[in-house]
Amino acid sequence: MVPSLLPPLAPPTDADVPAALLSALFHSTPDGVIAVDLRRRIIAVNPAGLATLGADADTVVGRPCWEVLRTPLCRDDCPLLRALATGRPVVNRLVEVRDAADRPHTVSLSCSLLRADDGRLLGGVETFRSVERMRELVDAADRDLPLPGVASRDGQMRHIFAVLPTLAAAESSVLILGETGTGKSLVARTIHRLSPRRDGPLVTVNCGALPETLLESEIFGYRAGAFTGAVRDRKGRIAAAHGGTLFLDEIGDMSPAMQVKLLRFLQDRVYEPLGDDRPHTADVRILAATHRDLSALVAAGAFREDLYYRINVLGIELPPLRERRRDIPLLAQTCLDRLARTRGKPCEGITPAAFARLAAYPFPGNIRELENVIEHAYVLTRDPLIDVEHLPERVRRAGGAGPAATRTLARVEAEFLLEVLERHGGHRQRAADELGIHKSTLLRRARRLGVTLPERDGRAGGDGGDQAPRTSRAGTTRT
Repeated sequence: MVPSLLPPLAPPTDADVPAALLSALFHSTPDGVIAVDLRRRIIAVNPAGLATLGADADTVVGRPCWEVLRTPLCRDDCPLLRALATGRPVVNRLVEVRDAADRPHTVSLSCSLLRADDGRLLGGVETFRSVERMRELVDAADRDLPLPGVASRDGQMRHIFAVLPTLAAAESSVLILGETGTGKSLVARTIHRLSPRRDGPLVTVNCGALPETLLESEIFGYRAGAFTGAVRDRKGRIAAAHGGTLFLDEIGDMSPAMQVKLLRFLQDRVYEPLGDDRPHTADVRILAATHRDLSALVAAGAFREDLYYRINVLGIELPPLRERRRDIPLLAQTCLDRLARTRGKPCEGITPAAFARLAAYPFPGNIRELENVIEHAYVLTRDPLIDVEHLPERVRRAGGAGPAATRTLARVEAEFLLEVLERHGGHRQRAADELGIHKSTLLRRARRLGVTLPERDGRAGGDGGDQAPRTSRAGTTRT
């Protein structure tokens, strides 16, 4: 038994837990939090709030909140006074605050009353979230999704990627359907990269990630004075996408009021920023995506039929991972190779037994969950190969496939490796570069899978020429 370095501690009482929980939340939340007394003087600020304000606690505690936040909202429509007058919290007011260096920060501000257990009013709590940070998180989430068609051997996915260049060449709107985690955002980026607008911006709006009160100003922009706290003009995502592509992710979560405003833009290519009655135009192509059944929402009256037909000129439906199980070995190996390349810890592959568990698991989170599972296993393993013991428990519980299924999974991986080699005329280094692995890793993987490589590395020039692997597909694996 390892001796404790800590003195004996009494178990926490029921009274200790709420206080500890509140303290942990106060100090760990990424949102800024300010607590004020009845005179609106600051009594506490959390680390995230201090970071946004560019100040330390000694310089802000004890001062009136309006002196610290320096936003017109404090003067014209104090959230605390409004909450006190109405008895309801103020939620998601878009304002501009200034930090200690007089730099502006657009934030979403909320305010609630602070009461004692006996109901006495003590003051208020204001929370604020950086709108720029919200955008960064949404964009980062989109960037980190794995590409759904990487190394695909699934017939549906191959058909989708075969028609993408044709869809990209058109100017028509495209609606991308698919469950969460199937890679809708990356399909949208692929369409943009293949389109004539590739040199223009690709601007993403996640309609389900932003509060409804912020979505209109986010898409259309606003003019100074449009609302309390709008001290300068701000262009919206439509204006930012001029000459390029506007991607409306999770459009099925858009409110009816926003649907009307978006429909007008799609019909006439005209929009009005908040606080501006002059029409503005923008040259953008619209891509949209959702995990929801829009046709059912139309039938239920929750989504406008005319908007549905405007965005669904061209349509793509991505299959869930459970319907493309042949891709699981290839996608898993691609994820593993990327981790080994970026994290610096070598890991050559996945054992057939672990592949069998992956094949048996339904992956309700689709490719995003598969990437999570592979990263979990990669972190835990100290061996050259990921085995069953390294997989999350939920995947291990899924059970394994029989020997025939295990051989089939190995065959799929071997056939893909052979395809890459053939595509590069047997050139091992180029094949390894495409796979994102070292050439020695490729050679070890080929031996493990029973792929027979050409006698010499295929190279252009000289008497070697480009030699494709001579092995037939039927003989690519050991069984």
